[in-house]
Formats: sequence, C-alpha cells, structure tokens
Amino acid sequence: MSTNFRIAFRFLTARRRAMFMSLSCIVLGVGLFVVTQATTSGFENFFIKTILGTNGAIRVEDRIQSTIRTMEARGGGDTFMVEFKEGIKYIEGIEEPRQVIEALQKFANVSGTSEVLYGSAEIRSSFKSDESRVYGINLDDHLSVSDLGRQIVRGDLADFRENPTGALIGIMLADRLQLQVGDSFLLKVDTELRRYRVSAVYETGIGDIDKTRIFMHMGEARSLLKKRRGASFIQVNVFDRDRAPLDAAHMEAVLLHSASPWQKRESTWLDVFSALKVSTGITVSVFTLIAGLAMYNTLALIVMEKTKDIAILRSMGYTRSDITRIFLWQAVIVLGIGAILGCGLGAAVTYGVSKYPIRIRGIFSTDHFIVDPSPWHYVAAVSISVVMVMVASLIPARRAARLEPGDVIRGTAQ
Repeated sequence: MSTNFRIAFRFLTARRRAMFMSLSCIVLGVGLFVVTQATTSGFENFFIKTILGTNGAIRVEDRIQSTIRTMEARGGGDTFMVEFKEGIKYIEGIEEPRQVIEALQKFANVSGTSEVLYGSAEIRSSFKSDESRVYGINLDDHLSVSDLGRQIVRGDLADFRENPTGALIGIMLADRLQLQVGDSFLLKVDTELRRYRVSAVYETGIGDIDKTRIFMHMGEARSLLKKRRGASFIQVNVFDRDRAPLDAAHMEAVLLHSASPWQKRESTWLDVFSALKVSTGITVSVFTLIAGLAMYNTLALIVMEKTKDIAILRSMGYTRSDITRIFLWQAVIVLGIGAILGCGLGAAVTYGVSKYPIRIRGIFSTDHFIVDPSPWHYVAAVSISVVMVMVASLIPARRAARLEPGDVIRGTAQ
C-alpha cells in the first residue's frame, strides 16, 4: 500500500458524513441505471421477439414494375423515340410464389419461408358478428417462420392439421364472439357464407392481430377468397435478424418484389424504446451528478482544513503530483466502493423486478416484468460515475497541489 494511498484514506475518514453522502449517491446512480436499462432493454428485446415470431423478419410482397415514358426526338434530320424511366409502380401480390420462394431459399441468411394469402371477411357466431381477416397458410411452412405453435393457449394444432375446415382464431376475437374450441362459426365473403370450426385459440399479445386474424389452410382460403393462384406476401425468417435490412435490399434488387425488414415496419416502436432508454439513463444519472458535486464540495473543504498538513507534506519533499494523487485517491476509494455496491444493488433489484407480476397486452403479451441483465449496462453505469466523479474531484485536487508551504506560513495561500 503506497504512502499516498494511506494519507488519502486518513484525510477521507476525517469527513465521514460527507463522504457517505457521495457514496450513497454513487450506489443509487449505478444501481438505478442498471435497473432502468435492464427493464427497458428487456421489454424492447421481448417486443422484437414477438414481432419476429408473429410477422417474420422480412415480408416480401408487391411486384415492382418500372414505369417508362416515351417521347419523340429529332436529330440529324431523323426522328426517333426516347424512353425515360419515370418511377416505380407496385403491383399488388405475388403471382408466382413458388418461384419467389425457391429464389429466397438461396439467400444464406434465410432460415424459412411461408406463403400467405389473406383477405377480409365477416365472422358470425351465435352471439354476434365482427370484421376479421382470413390468412391462408401451409401450417408446417408457417411454423418455420413464426412462433404460432408456442402461441396456442386453447386447443391443439393437431386438430387444425387434421381438419380441413378448422381454423385458428385470436384470443380477443374468440372472447368477443364467445367462441370456444370446438365451436362453429360462419365466414362471409361477398354474399357467400361458409361454416368453420375453432380448432385452437392463439395469443400473440399484439391487439391488432389477436382481435382480427383467422388462420386457415391455404386450400380453403383460396376457395373462400376466390383466389386460385398467387399469394399476398411471403413471410421470411432469418438467422441474423440484424442483417434483415441488407438482405431485404438485396431481395428487392434480385426478385423485383418489395421487401420490408422488421426494422422498417416497426420503426415507430423501436424509436420509442430508444428514447425511453436515453431518457431513463439521463434521469437516473442525476444521482451520479449529485455524487460528483458532493465529492467536489467535500474535497474542497478538506483542502481548506488540511492546508497546514499539505504544507508539511510539501516541506517533506512531496511534489505537486503527489498531492494531486492523494486527493484523487480519495475519489477513487469512494468511487470503487460505490461502484461495487451499486452493481450489487442493480443486480439484486433487477432480479426482484423480474419476479414482479404485471399484465401487459397490446404490443406483446407478458404477465411479469421483462429484464435483460446485460453486462454492458454495468459497464455504462460505472463509466458514467467514473467520468462525473473524477472530473469533479480534479479541480480541488489541482488546487491543493498549487499550495506552497511559504504561502501557508504567511497566511496568503489561496
């Protein structure tokens, strides 16, 4: 243990209450920063997982067609036509889904594809009627690009697989129409009514899906919607979700169909989560700022009280660098203890919050707080504390280093 460290510890224990206040603020700042970032990141990652498990990483849909305009031009006595590319026109749907799927499967990052056909229909039960959207799927293909199998809350997928007229309906739609597994209902498209049976009820937690979407077999959907060929879109799952924008751009260029990655489709909610992380981080960093101000005030008072001690140390041969180190060591001691206790507090509270019951439905489904205890949250919390506390401590430390023994004796030290 160095002499500078021992002297710093002696100076530190001379003002225990003030140092305890700085220590408390550091502990609270680090701990609360970890908790708020863990919960915000947890909900964001859970939202992304829900979106990927419901709507897929990439959606390939409308065919892209360039629009060309021609005009007459003259040159060298000859007349000829010139073509101008005016823009892009989107043609709804996919005419040859099998060919598009074969091309998609050649992309290295693609892990699964599912052809989907959808259309609007009126659903009727013995209780009431409501608007809905019919989604025709090939079950095994759709299970490879979604979490539909894990989202079943009533009934069984085996019944749906074996029943050609079976259907999967969202939990909010089932509750509104008072439908249970095994009940029958009617779907009306144009003037035609057809009867189907509830094979299972699913819950994604996304309100817009759970209250409108009905899954049925592709063949039955084609017959009901009177669309004998083609598809509305192809849902694509990928191995690396962060590469989805690059893959989508490549798909558009190769397939000449629009491809929207999940980052683009859900940009609004992703921006909300990012703003929440920044705002909560700034808010709880106030504790660390207070800790820095408290440390500055404490060290400034110690400089005033210990001017004679500092003069003696300078007379004994201590350099200005030694004096600066002595005061910075005081900040390091408090900061080190505060960071360790703060990380422990953050870990304990994060664990406790993860067990706290809370029911959320709307953009995802959960019955407790979702946390993401990333080690980077601890790194960020400690780094913010180090910057604020050490910067605040540097000013009184440099002031102490400028004291001269002669000035102290004459009483003219500043």
